[in-house]
Amino acid sequence: MILEMKVPSPGESITEVEIAAWLVADGDYVEKDQAIAEVDSDKATLELPAEASGIITLKAEEGDAVAVGEVVCLIDTAAEKPGGGSDSEKSESTGDEGSGDKDVEKELAKEQKETPNTGESKKQENPSQKTYASGVASPAAKKVLAEKNISASDVSGSGKDGRITKDDAVKAVPSMGTPTGGRRGESRSRLSMLRRKVAERLVSAKNETAMLTTFNEVDMTAIFKLREEYKETFKTKHGVGLGFMSFFTLAAVRALQQYPAVNSMIDGQEMISFDFCDISIAVSGPKGLMVPVIRNAENLTFRGVEAEVKRLAIRARDGQITVDEMTGGTFTISNGGVFGSMLSTPIINPPQSAILGMHNIVERPVAIDGHVEIRPIMYLAVSYDHRIIDGKESVGFLVAIKEALENPTELLMDNDVKRALEL
Repeated sequence: MILEMKVPSPGESITEVEIAAWLVADGDYVEKDQAIAEVDSDKATLELPAEASGIITLKAEEGDAVAVGEVVCLIDTAAEKPGGGSDSEKSESTGDEGSGDKDVEKELAKEQKETPNTGESKKQENPSQKTYASGVASPAAKKVLAEKNISASDVSGSGKDGRITKDDAVKAVPSMGTPTGGRRGESRSRLSMLRRKVAERLVSAKNETAMLTTFNEVDMTAIFKLREEYKETFKTKHGVGLGFMSFFTLAAVRALQQYPAVNSMIDGQEMISFDFCDISIAVSGPKGLMVPVIRNAENLTFRGVEAEVKRLAIRARDGQITVDEMTGGTFTISNGGVFGSMLSTPIINPPQSAILGMHNIVERPVAIDGHVEIRPIMYLAVSYDHRIIDGKESVGFLVAIKEALENPTELLMDNDVKRALEL
């Protein structure tokens, strides 16, 4: 029986995918549920499992764009699993040996016939002979070369006996100091459908929103002290680390509830505001940047946020993240600090209206009560759509985040650290 495998729908509104890579070859025997291909949609890269066991025949090439529901391969379910090499492989290694040797002999004879003897080739060659005039510039050429600061040894002469003419000097291009003899290769590869869609969305965000960015700095001393005191106990009890993302996520939730316009988006002539906080977190995956969503973050504790961040990050890293897990989101947090970024202007993740950018933490001298102290400082940035978020709201929103991060015990833990951390 021949089974036609069709492209399943990766998610709502997706009508086309791209064959990113075949994980099997044409004619291979595949097992049911074995991953046979990676397919790119405009939102994620997903694995395509075999629907049955049998010999596979590929019907699409890598890089092909195929519609959802289109046949991409056939599986002969009646074929038996080979025990140790197919009949065709045996014929290649036994009965066809003689003909294979003959073909090789013919090819060698052909090469020997076409390739002349080394000694004969030297006799046949007629290289241009060097003379007293080779590489010598004429007076007019010398003047031009001097003006261009070019050595005569760097110019090939086209005049009689190899003499450098004025025309040769005029056409000579002066060296700009670029070293020669190094590698100067280049490669070209097709952008994946996911990367092309990300590019389109980024350009759209820049062109279709009134995007502005506001900045602030936060003193991370209080969070450092909390993590130093409780991180081991927290990890032992909950199995996840007490990282910065839980503090920033809960601080963002608090600020979004104070400034609901930031937790909104434009739909045509209307503004949609949400009474829940679905926080998108930007993570780096094998196929590039992915933005899975922490649903209803307003209902999560520190442990809940850290566990969800870990789960989503692992799924993104392993290429198992689904379209549903990256769909939606009312606000995004991007942590460029893990790559060493000091400051940036993050781009809004449409159709959202704002994004928070975290950066690296550096010890800096700051004024505290009239004295200079060294504190761990992080620069924060909020990019926002000025069409629905005013400057006052954006600044107030970022200040609210700063306040929560600098005083987490009171504003995020209700003055009960152990209860907040569920210890």
